[in-house]
Formats: sequence, structure tokens, C-alpha cells
Amino acid sequence: MSATTVVVGDGTTARTRAAGRWRRWRPVLVVLGVLLVGALLAILPAPRTSTTPLAPDNPSGNGARALAQVLGRHGVTVTYVRSLRDAERAAAGGTLLVVDDYALTPQDAQRLAQVDADLVLVAATQYLDQLAPGVGLAYGGGSAATARQAACTDADAVAAGTVTAAGALTAQSPGVVTCFPAPGAGAQGGGAYAVTTNAAGRRVAVLADATPLTNGALATDGNAALAIRMLGRHDHLTWFLPAIGAGADGGGGGQSLGSLVPPWLTVLGLQALVVALVLALWRGRRLGPVVAERLPVVVPAAETTRGRGRLYRRGRSHGHAAAALRAGAATRMAGRLGLPRSADAHATIEAVARASGTAPDDVARLLYGPPPHDDRELATLADELDILESEVNRP
Repeated sequence: MSATTVVVGDGTTARTRAAGRWRRWRPVLVVLGVLLVGALLAILPAPRTSTTPLAPDNPSGNGARALAQVLGRHGVTVTYVRSLRDAERAAAGGTLLVVDDYALTPQDAQRLAQVDADLVLVAATQYLDQLAPGVGLAYGGGSAATARQAACTDADAVAAGTVTAAGALTAQSPGVVTCFPAPGAGAQGGGAYAVTTNAAGRRVAVLADATPLTNGALATDGNAALAIRMLGRHDHLTWFLPAIGAGADGGGGGQSLGSLVPPWLTVLGLQALVVALVLALWRGRRLGPVVAERLPVVVPAAETTRGRGRLYRRGRSHGHAAAALRAGAATRMAGRLGLPRSADAHATIEAVARASGTAPDDVARLLYGPPPHDDRELATLADELDILESEVNRP
């Protein structure tokens, strides 16, 4: 018997059953695949960028990512912090850059002044008297960013030559050196850059304007030269950008539970919730297993058979009707020939062929062949099964 003739009694094959299972499970597999891809994307590390002005991970024009990368190529390790506690811990023995002191308090300024590190202040206006003794602000002097010559003896400023900056810092004590005055301003007008020494003997550099550090202006004039020499004096730079509204210590009350949870875990939890809801809806639509129940009346077997036949005919279920006819004929002939219930299709076909004198291929077509497509083919099959069964039952 060839493999093409082996068809299950209900008219299905292994291929059609697999296709049916695939159609049933395809929506669930698609949903699970989408959720799996989303989970993988959530777990992957996000690019370390931000939109915070003057942040070393900000690639936009007002950020300072280019400067941080250039410093890294020169062997300077850049540590980006947002709290005073982290700045104190990381800056010892290196350079501490403080960008904008607006979010600091007087107590924070006192702590910064005691850090054992060279100090660089950028766009600082609140606590110059505590952090940079002898450096003052000349309000209204050189507010526009223009190209400025060094006009001083500081080695870093002389190496830069010309920078694009704004603002004016004044020297209020003999130990302060000011550089890069505004065009047309005299010595009393100060400059955009000042250098002094604090009470602990550490070098303090003050830049009135943050423009030379930004990505958009770093390649202009000698901005890069000044920034690299000013911030690259040590092999470790702590980049402190105080967080506005959170306090210099990052909130002062410790970390919250939400801050300790990685961002991808929240996304994964939401996706797990969606999966649970989808599975609940999918399983909730299904009825439970069929429960056997005692009927109120006894229905004769013949009437049940006729009713089932009418249902098959109304639903045009020729395959199911043919499967019932074939199963009944095969069972009766197998019992007549003394075959056990465990006999497979091949044994049944061989026994029926020997008893009836019919070719095995014809027997296989009648008992296990393809399902009929219309009423005419179903009637023909029923007649042929009757003939085959009568040949087997012939004494």
C-alpha cells in the first residue's frame, strides 16, 4: 500500500492536522514573538545620551559630549555626577569641574571649597567669593560671545590664543590672573577667564561663559585648546552638574525603591501583564470538558444515526459522513475476520482483500481513501462499501 492512500477516517491527513494546529496557535505565537522582541529591546542597554545642557553625554549643540570624548582620547577619565556627595567621593586628587552653581546652597559651596582637587568653575555666579577667592563679576561687561585674545601671561590662555566667550571676571586681589577681555575693554574690564589659588593651595580656574565647552563652539578659535588644558591637568576629571530641584546630594533622603529598579524591569513587567491578560482572554473563551449527563428520554440508535446524518447533510460534512461509514464497515469486517481491535490499517486491508478477492489498493481506497466532495460521491462510496462488506460476509 502506498503512503498516499493512508488517510484518517475523518478525511484528514498528518499534513492537514498540522496545518489546523498551526492556524489555531498562530495568533498566540505571534503575540508571544512580539512580546519577546519587545523584552529583548528593553533589556538591551540604551545609548548613554541626554539633552541636559553642558552634560558630557549630550550630543546636541548645547551639550559637551565632544569635549568629554576628546579628553578621553588624551587619557583623561571623565566621571559624570549630579550630587555633591558623589562629587566629593570621586574628585579627590584630580580635577573637579562645577558647571553652574545655581542649584547649590552656601553649605554646598563650603564643602566644595574643601575638596582636595583642582577646581574649575564654569558659568558660576553665586559663590565665587567662597570657591574662587579674589575673583569677582563685572556685571554688564562683555555679555555677548565674541572672539577674544588672551592678553595675559597664563600658560593655558596663551596656548589657546583666541577663544569665543562672553562675560567679565575681575581680579579683586593681587594673586588673580584674568584673561580674554572683551574687545575695547581696558585692564579694569577683566576677562572671561580667571585663575587663582584657594585657601587649600589648590588651583582654581573660572570661566565666565560655558560657550567654549559646547559641541557647537568647541572647534571654533582656540576653544578646544583652552578646554583641554584647563580640564586635562590630571588624569581624572569629575564633571559635576548639580541637579536643579533635587538638592546637591541627590535629594538628601537616600535613593527611592524606583531608582534602584532597572528601567527595563518595568517594561518587562508591563509586558508580562499583557501576556497574562491575553492568556486569560484566550482560555476564558473555551468551554470546559464535555460532561456526560443522563438524558431524560431514551433515543433509539437508529433515530440517532438518522439525526446525525441529517446534520452532516445540512452542514455538507461529506468527510465526516464518509468517516462514519468507513469506520462502521471496517469494524464489522474486522470482527467477521477475527481481527483484534489493535489491528492497524495495513493488517485490516490485507485481511479484507484476501477474504473478498479485491485488490488491496481498492480496499485501501474504500476504507482509508480521500473524503468525497459531494452527495453523489458519498452515495457511490456507501454502495461500494456495502458490496465489499457483502463479499467478506459471503460464506
